[in-house]
Amino acid sequence: MTSPETSTESSTETLPGTDVRTLDEHALRQHVADELERVRERSAGLTTAVLDEGELLAQHSRLMSPLVWDLAHVGNYEELWLLRETHGDAAMRPDIDDLYDAFEHPRDTRPSLPLLRPDEAGDYLALVRRKVLDALGTTPVTAREDRPDPLRDHGFVFGMVIQHEHQHDETMLATHQLRRGAPVLPATDGLPAPAGPVVAAEVLVPAGPFVQGTSDDPWSLDNERPAHTVDVGAFAIDTTPVTNAAYLAFVEDGGYDDPRLWSTAGWRWRCESGKRAPAFWFRDAGTWLRRRFARVEELPAAEAVQHVCFHEAEAYARWAGRRLPTEAEWEKAASWDPVTATKRRFPWGDGAPDEQRANLGQTRFRPTAAGSYPAGASAYGALQMVGDVWEWTSTVFTGYPGFRPFPYPEYSEVFFDDGYRVLRGGCWATDPQAVRTTFRNWDHPIRRQVFSGFRTARDA
Repeated sequence: MTSPETSTESSTETLPGTDVRTLDEHALRQHVADELERVRERSAGLTTAVLDEGELLAQHSRLMSPLVWDLAHVGNYEELWLLRETHGDAAMRPDIDDLYDAFEHPRDTRPSLPLLRPDEAGDYLALVRRKVLDALGTTPVTAREDRPDPLRDHGFVFGMVIQHEHQHDETMLATHQLRRGAPVLPATDGLPAPAGPVVAAEVLVPAGPFVQGTSDDPWSLDNERPAHTVDVGAFAIDTTPVTNAAYLAFVEDGGYDDPRLWSTAGWRWRCESGKRAPAFWFRDAGTWLRRRFARVEELPAAEAVQHVCFHEAEAYARWAGRRLPTEAEWEKAASWDPVTATKRRFPWGDGAPDEQRANLGQTRFRPTAAGSYPAGASAYGALQMVGDVWEWTSTVFTGYPGFRPFPYPEYSEVFFDDGYRVLRGGCWATDPQAVRTTFRNWDHPIRRQVFSGFRTARDA
């Protein structure tokens, strides 16, 4: 699906995650149209293409919304920002705005709402999209010097909507992982990941300043801004994320039974929850297994551990005689080039992610083995810092110095308190369009349904 204008002109194909500053008006318009279509195909592939109405309306976990809520919500968000705010259209369905306002209705209450049924949601999304593409074909997608518009600058508002839908698709994948029933998603794509030897268990990052965040990446979100200089002491950080095998050693060494390894809040969570292993792990006849998208499989030792909460990651780090990295340490190790003293959009440079550099984009439905993607190494030699698993840091989520909410406070600012920890790097389920070395995710330190893992660090 393309806009009327772009359907009749030749264009240069762009990769997801392309730096839109390199695109002219025509190429940016085509990029937006292509990415809108690609993310909608992804959303359908997680909902109406694989599940019936009953499964879409059901709440598979109190932690998650019914899948049909997420589906209609992304359409409502698209209508709000790309038709009402950007194009000046009147509301198409003002009666549903409240239903799909995430701040009005907590997830565990959404099944009781008069939600659009799957066919109604599909019709609504299709109509919104037709109107958006019509508007895209006739109105500017970027600002001009004589017509400043922060929403349109390099197509920001379109990038915000595209990233928002990809983020909900990742949330839908978490719902699929919690769902019981026959498998409906692929086990994996079957392609081996590029691999290489892990030369050292950790990499050293010397002391010194670096630039954290960004002020000029056009599709970056408000919590990534502004760029600011941070002086970081010398530290060492794991070359790869912690693996299942390494984490299993912690489990079998009694890590879940030693309160000395846990913070006060972490030990309270461990005792109240009764957990003794990552989510979806279990032991049968002496063999450790995991459940992944309704399939049971032997625990793959070399893969990055996932579905661990912040408290579990912190306890493991203490057991290993290490700690979790701060957010600034993580970003420096992932993004800073000490030779040129410049910032990289991705660990390997500014080029868009591809199959040789990172496990992103829901192609494998699982993390890959430690040491994969040597072509994606950071300047310091750290591997897999983008993709595979979200990585917990020790940092509480808050705004950077000089933070300004844009385009609405509820995107980030309302979460600035000590109840959330920062995660970095994306995971196998994250789309390349919705991650970069400055991208910040956040969640409660007890959450395990997200595709979260970690790596450890130490002072050097």
